[in-house]
Amino acid sequence: MPYVNIKITREGGTTSAQKAELIQGVTDVLVKTLDKSPATTFVVLDEVDMEDWGIGGLPVAEYRKNAR
Repeated sequence: MPYVNIKITREGGTTSAQKAELIQGVTDVLVKTLDKSPATTFVVLDEVDMEDWGIGGLPVAEYRKNAR
């Protein structure tokens, strides 16, 4: 019974169709690679506010600005 948790930043651009594609794609990989049943494969998407996500000691927005 695989459980996959994907965390992405909430930026308002991720559509329901994109989320459905992620869920289907991850499920397909587990079926193909590990012969897991899609009926018992759980994929959870968590959207995290940008101010609640940090990289290298910086909020993600600041990190991205510095990386440019």
